Amino acid sequence: MEPGARYHGDQAVTPGMLDFAVNVRGAGPASWLAARLAVRLADLGSYPTSSDVDAARAAVAARHGRDLGEVALLAGGAEGFALLPLLQPRLAALIAPSFTEPEAVFDAAGVPVTQVVLEAPYRLAGATVPSDADLVIVGNPTNPTGVLHRRDEILALRAPGRILVVDEAFADAVPGEPESLAGQALSDVVVLRSLTKTWSLAGLRVGYALGAPDVLTRLTAQRPHWPLGTLQLEALKACSEPAAVAEAEAGAQRLAALRAEMAAGLSAAGFPVVEGVAPFVLFSVPDAELARKHLAEKGIAVRRCDTFFGLPDGHLRAAVRPEWPVLVEALQEVLW
Repeated sequence: MEPGARYHGDQAVTPGMLDFAVNVRGAGPASWLAARLAVRLADLGSYPTSSDVDAARAAVAARHGRDLGEVALLAGGAEGFALLPLLQPRLAALIAPSFTEPEAVFDAAGVPVTQVVLEAPYRLAGATVPSDADLVIVGNPTNPTGVLHRRDEILALRAPGRILVVDEAFADAVPGEPESLAGQALSDVVVLRSLTKTWSLAGLRVGYALGAPDVLTRLTAQRPHWPLGTLQLEALKACSEPAAVAEAEAGAQRLAALRAEMAAGLSAAGFPVVEGVAPFVLFSVPDAELARKHLAEKGIAVRRCDTFFGLPDGHLRAAVRPEWPVLVEALQEVLW
């Protein structure tokens, strides 16, 4: 396992810093969502009920046009990765550079891993996965590049006897959710989703998996009773309802406009940006370590990128935030 496989952006942030390192949108859940959760506080003296579980699964299933058996509720999208060794893969192929948690999980479980490294501009076209890899993981859009892969290129990674896992943690931050596979019932494809980013629920740990019932049964077979709490189940139900999905879409459109401004600002200042659509921007700097340390001294946190396998030196990742001009100005002071 690479030494940085368990590094995450929150480790760069201390209280009071301007946080570009973490990709959670907002400082907390929307007022209506907080109110929904607050109502359930009185129920915390009891175990989560089967009706709560059924309602949450039904809401997620309806949101994506899937059957109930094709939904597994998770304590955050990261739990989906933690459960993947239960599928007993012989060789896992990770499309890199990408989210590092799967590497850490497979290493801990003794599952061999191969990294399929994409060269800039980090597109899937031409990617070659070893024929003996029986589990493949790809992000869409991918962290840290922000690249959105075409659906047909992702499906081209399928092969007999192989399970394809698509990490769509940031899919609902892209207007229209183009190229998503969440609504397609395919026997060999598992989609992992998270509510953490869009709904500012990082502290609650909420997500879900979509896939064939037999695959999800294998994935969740060893979980304990009550793997999700009452508040998590309520959040899953609330954020999957039509009004919430429409709110997320409106937010994604605003975010896309802000991202375009931020990317243009970074590029104009001499920091080339990788073309992408995610709620973060991957950009190049002459000296990433120097830039990151000097930004920290100025009270600005960005995500280091030397922990991502296959990503060349000289990159930083920054969440899309309206304060991006402050970041650009600070970078210019540090590096020019």
